[in-house]
Amino acid sequence: MEITRAASAPSGKGPAVWFTGTVRIDPLFSPPDPARVAGALVTFEPGARTAWHTHPLGQTLIVTAGRGWAQREGGPLEEIRPGDVVWFGPGERHWHGATATTAMSHVAVQEKLDGSPVTWMEHVAQGDYRAGEAPATLGRPAP
Repeated sequence: MEITRAASAPSGKGPAVWFTGTVRIDPLFSPPDPARVAGALVTFEPGARTAWHTHPLGQTLIVTAGRGWAQREGGPLEEIRPGDVVWFGPGERHWHGATATTAMSHVAVQEKLDGSPVTWMEHVAQGDYRAGEAPATLGRPAP
C-alpha cells in the first residue's frame, strides 16, 4: 500500500504547446509500472482549453467546478458542469476547457499504452472555440 498525501506533488503550469490560456495541473496519482492509469486535477481559467488530442486507451473527465466545453471531432460543442462525467473513447480526437467567461476544473484519468497516455495535435482555432458562445450550439440550455 502507498498513501500519497494531498498536495505532495507540486502544481504545474499547462505547457503552451498543449494548451491555450492559463491552465494549472495538479498531479493526483501515477503509480509505477505495470500500472497504466494516471490522474490529475486540471484547472482552466476562463478562455483556456486543450489543443486537439487523442488518448490510446480513452480518457475520463470528472468535472468538479465551474463550467466548461468539450467537443469530439465532428460532434457538437457540449457544455460540461460539476458532477458531469465525460468519456472519450480510444483514439477519439477531442478538446476540452473552460467557457469564455467561467473557469472550470476536472479530474482527468487516462491510461498509458506503450508508455504514452496522449497524442497532442494542433490548437483549437479561436473561431471554433468562440462558436461556443452561441447558446444554440450547446448540449443544454444556458443557465
